Amino acid sequence: MKLAVILSFMLAASSLYDFKMNSLEGKEIDFAKFRGKTLLIVNVASKCGYTPQYADLQKLHDLYGDKVTLLGFPANNFGAQEPGTNAEIGEFCKKNYGVTFQMFEKLSVKGEDQHPLYAWLKEKTGQEPTWNFCKYLVKPDGTVKFFNQKVKPLDEQIVSELK
Repeated sequence: MKLAVILSFMLAASSLYDFKMNSLEGKEIDFAKFRGKTLLIVNVASKCGYTPQYADLQKLHDLYGDKVTLLGFPANNFGAQEPGTNAEIGEFCKKNYGVTFQMFEKLSVKGEDQHPLYAWLKEKTGQEPTWNFCKYLVKPDGTVKFFNQKVKPLDEQIVSELK
Protein backbone atom coordinates (compact mmCIF):
# COMPACT_ATOMS: atom_id res chain seq x y z
CA MET A 1 0.00 0.00 0.00
CA LYS A 2 1.11 3.52 -0.66
CA LEU A 3 1.94 5.60 2.40
CA ALA A 4 -0.77 8.16 1.57
CA VAL A 5 -3.42 5.41 1.48
CA ILE A 6 -2.24 4.05 4.82
CA LEU A 7 -2.25 7.48 6.42
CA SER A 8 -5.71 8.33 5.11
CA PHE A 9 -7.07 5.01 6.38
CA MET A 10 -5.44 5.49 9.79
CA LEU A 11 -7.06 8.90 10.10
CA ALA A 12 -10.43 7.29 9.32
CA ALA A 13 -9.82 4.23 11.54
CA SER A 14 -9.93 5.61 15.05
CA SER A 15 -10.76 2.19 16.42
CA LEU A 16 -9.76 -1.40 15.79
CA TYR A 17 -13.44 -2.03 15.15
CA ASP A 18 -13.37 0.17 12.03
CA PHE A 19 -11.31 -2.40 10.11
CA LYS A 20 -12.77 -4.77 7.53
CA MET A 21 -10.41 -7.44 6.23
CA ASN A 22 -10.62 -10.61 4.16
CA SER A 23 -10.28 -14.09 5.61
CA LEU A 24 -7.97 -16.63 3.94
CA GLU A 25 -11.03 -17.76 2.00
CA GLY A 26 -11.70 -14.21 0.75
CA LYS A 27 -14.73 -13.51 2.96
CA GLU A 28 -14.90 -9.98 4.38
CA ILE A 29 -14.70 -9.89 8.17
CA ASP A 30 -15.99 -6.73 9.87
CA PHE A 31 -13.98 -6.13 13.03
CA ALA A 32 -17.04 -4.54 14.62
CA LYS A 33 -18.06 -8.12 15.47
CA PHE A 34 -15.06 -8.31 17.84
CA ARG A 35 -16.21 -5.36 19.97
CA GLY A 36 -16.19 -6.28 23.67
CA LYS A 37 -13.84 -9.25 23.15
CA THR A 38 -10.20 -9.78 24.03
CA LEU A 39 -8.19 -10.41 20.86
CA LEU A 40 -4.79 -11.98 20.25
CA ILE A 41 -3.47 -10.76 16.90
CA VAL A 42 -0.50 -12.76 15.60
CA ASN A 43 1.63 -12.42 12.46
CA VAL A 44 2.32 -15.98 11.33
CA ALA A 45 4.49 -17.84 8.80
CA SER A 46 4.67 -21.44 7.57
CA LYS A 47 8.43 -21.84 7.14
CA CYS A 48 9.82 -20.31 10.33
CA GLY A 49 11.57 -21.71 13.38
CA TYR A 50 8.59 -20.41 15.38
CA THR A 51 6.00 -22.12 13.14
CA PRO A 52 5.38 -24.83 15.79
CA GLN A 53 3.69 -22.04 17.79
CA TYR A 54 0.66 -22.76 15.59
CA ALA A 55 0.06 -25.81 17.82
CA ASP A 56 0.07 -23.67 20.97
CA LEU A 57 -2.09 -21.01 19.32
CA GLN A 58 -4.64 -23.71 18.50
CA LYS A 59 -4.41 -25.06 22.06
CA LEU A 60 -4.93 -21.54 23.44
CA HIS A 61 -7.97 -21.23 21.18
CA ASP A 62 -9.31 -24.59 22.40
CA LEU A 63 -8.69 -23.88 26.10
CA TYR A 64 -9.51 -20.17 26.29
CA GLY A 65 -11.71 -19.54 23.23
CA ASP A 66 -14.42 -18.19 25.53
CA LYS A 67 -11.96 -15.56 26.84
CA VAL A 68 -9.86 -14.66 23.79
CA THR A 69 -10.38 -14.56 20.03
CA LEU A 70 -7.30 -15.46 17.99
CA LEU A 71 -6.66 -13.70 14.69
CA GLY A 72 -3.81 -14.99 12.51
CA PHE A 73 -2.21 -12.81 9.84
CA PRO A 74 0.24 -14.53 7.48
CA ALA A 75 3.12 -12.25 6.49
CA ASN A 76 6.17 -12.68 4.31
CA ASN A 77 8.21 -9.84 5.88
CA PHE A 78 10.84 -11.91 7.67
CA GLY A 79 13.19 -14.14 5.70
CA ALA A 80 10.51 -14.76 3.04
CA GLN A 81 9.14 -17.46 5.37
CA GLU A 82 5.55 -17.21 4.14
CA PRO A 83 5.84 -17.62 0.36
CA GLY A 84 2.55 -19.47 -0.20
CA THR A 85 -0.78 -18.31 -1.55
CA ASN A 86 -3.72 -17.83 0.79
CA ALA A 87 -5.09 -21.24 -0.24
CA GLU A 88 -1.71 -22.93 0.38
CA ILE A 89 -1.42 -21.25 3.79
CA GLY A 90 -4.90 -22.42 4.79
CA GLU A 91 -4.16 -25.98 3.69
CA PHE A 92 -0.83 -26.00 5.56
CA CYS A 93 -2.43 -24.71 8.79
CA LYS A 94 -5.28 -27.22 8.77
CA LYS A 95 -3.17 -30.22 7.70
CA ASN A 96 -0.22 -29.65 10.04
CA TYR A 97 -1.77 -27.94 13.06
CA GLY A 98 -5.55 -28.39 12.83
CA VAL A 99 -6.02 -24.62 12.91
CA THR A 100 -9.63 -23.59 13.47
CA PHE A 101 -9.10 -20.02 14.71
CA GLN A 102 -9.70 -17.11 12.32
CA MET A 103 -6.99 -16.65 9.69
CA PHE A 104 -6.76 -13.72 7.30
CA GLU A 105 -5.25 -13.02 3.89
CA LYS A 106 -1.51 -12.50 3.73
CA LEU A 107 -0.42 -8.93 4.38
CA SER A 108 2.65 -6.85 5.23
CA VAL A 109 3.31 -6.13 8.92
CA LYS A 110 6.14 -3.61 8.50
CA GLY A 111 7.85 -1.38 5.98
CA GLU A 112 6.48 1.00 3.36
CA ASP A 113 3.65 -1.40 2.50
CA GLN A 114 2.67 -2.06 6.14
CA HIS A 115 -1.02 -2.84 6.38
CA PRO A 116 -3.06 -0.15 8.21
CA LEU A 117 -4.01 -2.67 10.94
CA TYR A 118 -0.36 -3.12 11.85
CA ALA A 119 0.25 0.63 11.59
CA TRP A 120 -2.62 1.06 14.08
CA LEU A 121 -1.13 -1.58 16.42
CA LYS A 122 2.27 0.10 16.18
CA GLU A 123 0.71 3.46 17.01
CA LYS A 124 -0.97 1.95 20.10
CA THR A 125 2.11 0.10 21.43
CA GLY A 126 5.11 1.84 19.90
CA GLN A 127 6.23 -1.58 18.63
CA GLU A 128 5.97 -3.40 15.35
CA PRO A 129 6.70 -7.07 14.77
CA THR A 130 10.39 -7.93 15.03
CA TRP A 131 9.87 -11.40 13.52
CA ASN A 132 7.14 -13.93 12.79
CA PHE A 133 4.78 -14.87 15.64
CA CYS A 134 4.75 -11.54 17.46
CA LYS A 135 1.53 -11.05 19.37
CA TYR A 136 -0.72 -8.12 20.25
CA LEU A 137 -3.24 -8.65 23.02
CA VAL A 138 -6.11 -6.19 22.60
CA LYS A 139 -8.43 -5.84 25.58
CA PRO A 140 -12.05 -4.65 25.37
CA ASP A 141 -11.07 -1.44 27.18
CA GLY A 142 -8.74 -0.58 24.28
CA THR A 143 -5.41 -1.39 25.93
CA VAL A 144 -2.95 -3.19 23.69
CA LYS A 145 0.07 -5.20 24.86
CA PHE A 146 2.87 -6.42 22.62
CA PHE A 147 4.60 -9.80 23.07
CA ASN A 148 7.59 -10.71 20.91
CA GLN A 149 7.99 -14.01 19.07
CA LYS A 150 9.83 -15.66 21.96
CA VAL A 151 6.75 -15.42 24.21
CA LYS A 152 4.82 -18.60 23.50
CA PRO A 153 1.03 -18.48 23.23
CA LEU A 154 0.51 -20.46 26.46
CA ASP A 155 3.10 -18.45 28.41
CA GLU A 156 1.87 -17.16 31.76
CA GLN A 157 2.39 -13.58 30.52
CA ILE A 158 -0.46 -14.11 28.05
CA VAL A 159 -2.63 -16.61 29.96
CA SER A 160 -2.67 -14.41 33.09
CA GLU A 161 -4.19 -11.62 30.99
CA LEU A 162 -7.15 -13.91 30.19
CA LYS A 163 -8.14 -14.75 33.76
